[in-house]
Amino acid sequence: MPESLTALTFTVYKKEAQRGFKARVDKPVALFYYDQINEGYGRPVITRLLINQQGWLQNAICKPSPNYNERPEGTPVSLLVIHNISLPPGEFGGKYICDFFVNCLNPAEHPYFETISDLKVSAHLLIQRDGELVQFVSFDDRAWHAGNSCYEGAGNCNDFAIGIELEGTDDIPYTEDQYRALSAVTLALMEHYPSINIGRIVGHSDIAPDRKTDPGPAFDWPHYLSSLET
Repeated sequence: MPESLTALTFTVYKKEAQRGFKARVDKPVALFYYDQINEGYGRPVITRLLINQQGWLQNAICKPSPNYNERPEGTPVSLLVIHNISLPPGEFGGKYICDFFVNCLNPAEHPYFETISDLKVSAHLLIQRDGELVQFVSFDDRAWHAGNSCYEGAGNCNDFAIGIELEGTDDIPYTEDQYRALSAVTLALMEHYPSINIGRIVGHSDIAPDRKTDPGPAFDWPHYLSSLET
């Protein structure tokens, strides 16, 4: 991507883009970049969100985590789980979430880190506050995000679920950049994994209600789900 282009927004279907631009796309998922030279806005450069044959999102930063294993043979990917995370709790930005998921979190950098530095966990994807995507585990593989969980009578949701972490907390509003990114990623996942549909998108609290509360009341489910409708 040319240095003069800055990611402003993800868009889905034939929605009007930010700054008055309108764009038409042949596929439902696109990532738009806009030229901001001299505070002006040039023509959008469109890049589809694509998942390659190895289960990696081509538009994401790749930071492979060792915390994964193979899914049980013959188990289709059929559930999307939305989580939240912030490290330290309630603080955004920095490298700590990525460090945590790749087992490089330094417990000396914050007192809270001492309580979690020995955990071996991961998510498939992180969506940061500005909408940037970081992928840790192939969507085809089993990330360690759900823990003790159950969905419609099926336990061990990690076996068949994809976990997406939003940088955030239960009670702080998520950013519009995050909603746009999440919508675009979700549409790409539903295209790549047909067993995932709108009815099979849940929060961590839905599959582990005795342990978890995320993504919390700050997450606008109607806003997110409406963005997935054709």
